[in-house]
Amino acid sequence: MAGEPGLAELGAQAAARRTTYGQDALIVCDRLVRIYTADGIEVQALQGLDLLVDDGELTAIVGASGSGKSTLVNILAGLDKPTAGSARVAGCDLAALGDRQRLAYRRSTVGFIWQETSRNLLPYLTARQNVMMPMLLARRGRRDRRRSAAELLDALSVGHCADRKPGEMSGGEQQRAAIATALANRPRLLLADEPTGELDSATAADVFGALQAANAELGVTVLLVTHDPGVSGQVRRVISIRDGRTSTETLRHDAADEHGNVAQHAVEYAVLDRAGRLQLPRELTEPLGMRGRVRLEAEPDHIGVWPDGPAGDGAASDGDGGQLA
Repeated sequence: MAGEPGLAELGAQAAARRTTYGQDALIVCDRLVRIYTADGIEVQALQGLDLLVDDGELTAIVGASGSGKSTLVNILAGLDKPTAGSARVAGCDLAALGDRQRLAYRRSTVGFIWQETSRNLLPYLTARQNVMMPMLLARRGRRDRRRSAAELLDALSVGHCADRKPGEMSGGEQQRAAIATALANRPRLLLADEPTGELDSATAADVFGALQAANAELGVTVLLVTHDPGVSGQVRRVISIRDGRTSTETLRHDAADEHGNVAQHAVEYAVLDRAGRLQLPRELTEPLGMRGRVRLEAEPDHIGVWPDGPAGDGAASDGDGGQLA
């Protein structure tokens, strides 16, 4: 029919969509897969995960144990490689990096904070020396190292710990010094795997404040894995991973009431991935008996989802039940 695109044009459009996916994002995960094999058993930690994170975001990753969130962070940190799909950070294709390139990536593009405070700092060095160590490996001058270390420690409110070794600092001071060390070579991305997991609530709030300061004042993008609702509740974007895929996102917006008072309003969204897959929350599907097959019906402004079998017959006409707005 006249005016309809031909096969060549459709192919060009599809290629353009593939090349433009996430082109402006700092983190781009496209159908990311990671499979482990242990004792002859295959475990799919990531099953086609899609993720985009823009430069300058502070984003939390949440999910049950075994959902794949730590695997994702390890891949983004350059500590693990994807089995299939792609992962890019600041234009670096993490699946294609050689050993030297991967080492350079970990030294300059990404910083990492472990949950265990003892893994983040060398116990025989002071806070200042720990922060200076990554700069030394990057061959920065001594004067530059001392100046930058002092600035980072002061910015994270641990300047008074500059000459203390980790054993002479509290858990919160250790984690803030660890953040300074991770930021030593001015990375584009800071990854934190449960950075408040070993801390009490007051100290955890203090460390999260340091991450917020790093994001707001130093401009680094922060992606943290957390089980702490006190932390995830303060982040504007929370991504939930389930069964190796992104399942939902919660976005928080500032909203004013009729009196002009501004408060944050949270909205949870299901994530439709690039393959068209959608994870429906169990608390919605189980009461309706949705298992195995479901029936879809296109409506002018939404898609209706109905349980298979007699319970779903004729339900589309009453406007209730399994409909997904």
